[in-house]
Amino acid sequence: MYDAQQDPHCYPGTTVLRNRANIRDQAALDAFEHDALLQRSSEPMPAGRFSTTHYRAVHRHLFQDVYAWAGRFRTVRISKGGSLFCYPEHIGTEMDKLFAGLRRDRFFASIDRGDFAHKAAHFLAELNAVHPFREGNGRTQLAFITLLAEHAGHALDLDRMQPETMLDATIRSFEGDEGPLTTLIAEIAS
Repeated sequence: MYDAQQDPHCYPGTTVLRNRANIRDQAALDAFEHDALLQRSSEPMPAGRFSTTHYRAVHRHLFQDVYAWAGRFRTVRISKGGSLFCYPEHIGTEMDKLFAGLRRDRFFASIDRGDFAHKAAHFLAELNAVHPFREGNGRTQLAFITLLAEHAGHALDLDRMQPETMLDATIRSFEGDEGPLTTLIAEIAS
């Protein structure tokens, strides 16, 4: 769970996020969210131009059944494990810069697997540092990078990825070491 102060997204006196099912128990909400995400993940992802708007649409698609604010940027400061993510007042600007860079890099098309892994790892590291949503950032990142990889001609086999390995690589990238994330992407890319 994220640390947040005065979070209007939570039920008063709790750290449980307000949700469409009005579930106030964290374990029950986790189970509900998991089931809803599995269902939405089996459906086609929203089409788009690999922009900030497209990224928000992917989050909205995945979490629409769980949170009324799905697809909207967070409005509170959050941290995890002592790491503070982008302040909410800078999210829009940082996302626009990040996706402008992606567009300048032609969405990583027509590059070999190694270069794709390197560029995708850097993109994910930056995206993770922004952490634009109150919940669901990692899952949205994976869904989006899968779409981006397919567009660039590098299908990702997420079944070959261990969640713990991904989490560790993401944490290390937040600390400035993108090597493990690059290696992981190269290993699961075809």
